[in-house]
Amino acid sequence: MIQDIGPHTYHNEYRPVFLTDRGILLSYDGRSVLVKTEGGHLIFPRLSDFPDQAGKAFRWLFREDEEQYFWAEQPLPEGHGFSYVPINFLRAAEPRFQAFAGVAGLSLAGWYMNHRFCGQCGRPMEHSRTERMVYCDHCHTMMYPRICPAVIVAVRNGSRLLISKYAGREYKRAALIAGFAEIGETIEDTVHREVMEEVGVKVKNLQFYKSQPWCFTDTLLFGFFCDLDGDDTLHVDHDELAVARWVEREELPDDPEKASLTMEMMTLFKTGIL
Repeated sequence: MIQDIGPHTYHNEYRPVFLTDRGILLSYDGRSVLVKTEGGHLIFPRLSDFPDQAGKAFRWLFREDEEQYFWAEQPLPEGHGFSYVPINFLRAAEPRFQAFAGVAGLSLAGWYMNHRFCGQCGRPMEHSRTERMVYCDHCHTMMYPRICPAVIVAVRNGSRLLISKYAGREYKRAALIAGFAEIGETIEDTVHREVMEEVGVKVKNLQFYKSQPWCFTDTLLFGFFCDLDGDDTLHVDHDELAVARWVEREELPDDPEKASLTMEMMTLFKTGIL
């Protein structure tokens, strides 16, 4: 999956450093990221690639191995071989540790942008020097990065798996049932509710498989396998799903990206492992 970057290591301990010419810059324009490609590999700019931007605002984000990553608080201009590409380009980009850095940076950049001002009194937020937190010096509101828990559900029906496609979304490939946890429910309750809401069937034998940080949507995904409980007639909520159907395991799609928990779970069912 996209976060599996070994032998490289992602360090998110809050230990900011000063930006130098070697600092890697992550620059976003909406949901596009500034990169260039050489020999099929993506490259992010360093400050040395944009020396005229040295006086601009950059915020330290994290470290991978010994490389320090910084967010350009205002989008950098295209040039020097760098251009903006849609963030989904990173799903299959190489090297994988760089692709993951670009997606993790998007999530952090979005959090910083959305917390420039206090939601209680509207004053500018201050940045903690000791932890990744912003606070209001006037009303003492404190905000930490928020991660949304959600489920990915592989519903088995004998040799068939429940496959869907999202309605009205950029992602058009095959998917599993998915949804966000609501306040006051367990993550297992979320599985039952989302399956019932989206396709109108009951499930049993919930088996937790694995979690995944999905920084494209600031989400922590919880992957579950489960079995159909009763009638397999689907009643599809077309506000959420364009289509949902039972698919034989040999008809399931391949996974060229090796990025998502969804596709890894499909592959496990396709190969008969789970």
